Amino acid sequence: MDGKVVVVTGAGSGIGRELAREAARRGARLALSDIDVDGLATTVALARGDGATDVHSQRLDVTEQAMVAEYAGAVAEHFGQVNLVINNAGIAFTGRVEESAYKDIARVMDVDYWGVVHGTKEFLPHLIASGDGHLANLSSVFAFLSVPTQNSYNAAKAAVQQFTESLRMEMLAAGHPVDVSCIHPGGIKTAVARNATAAEGLDSADFATVFDEKFARTEASTAARVILDGIERRRARILVGPDAYVIDAFVRLFPSGYQRGTVAMSRRFGVI
Repeated sequence: MDGKVVVVTGAGSGIGRELAREAARRGARLALSDIDVDGLATTVALARGDGATDVHSQRLDVTEQAMVAEYAGAVAEHFGQVNLVINNAGIAFTGRVEESAYKDIARVMDVDYWGVVHGTKEFLPHLIASGDGHLANLSSVFAFLSVPTQNSYNAAKAAVQQFTESLRMEMLAAGHPVDVSCIHPGGIKTAVARNATAAEGLDSADFATVFDEKFARTEASTAARVILDGIERRRARILVGPDAYVIDAFVRLFPSGYQRGTVAMSRRFGVI
């Protein structure tokens, strides 16, 4: 990645921050964005401390297509090229389907799915023009293992997976010089579960506590190294964390049977 231009959305915290720092250590030039300007400023300072000498940063709401289009143009103008785009920005929401408001489901889809679509479409021409492009979209193990109260997040991440895999085939068919990766993190130690909102009458802290204490085993810095290693190896599918491999195998072996086990576990931990 030495000298390459790496774009990371949702860089203000969590995996996004660690991706920026790890890319900086590998010699990349960085374009970082987040809706949280304070968190973004902290990431920029950390990335510079890790060796980044050329950093473009900007507040960005990935749900706004026009804003993403303007941002993609600004990044391409600043650096003269774009080599790698990692659509990482995401949010979570806790709520059973019957209790979730339409606006809350739509908000998750707007950020987690449409944010990926906007970042993909607006940066894709620049990646093709680079002659050595790579696009990586953050999905989740929840794309293939659904869990109760996370229906909108499950749906958004599954949509990201299918969108990304379709795009990879389109790039191959067209002969474009763009590799495409879909990233599936397992339990990563970030604040995404703790920052989740919840349906009326529910407390997202219940799910967050279980997730943080029982499932979040992989440090965000480790996740960033695994992701960038997978990208450098041009892998189509990048599983992050030992649990991601276990979950992937479990669902393949028990494509419908896993659901009863997941319900039982959710009850045991007081999530439902």
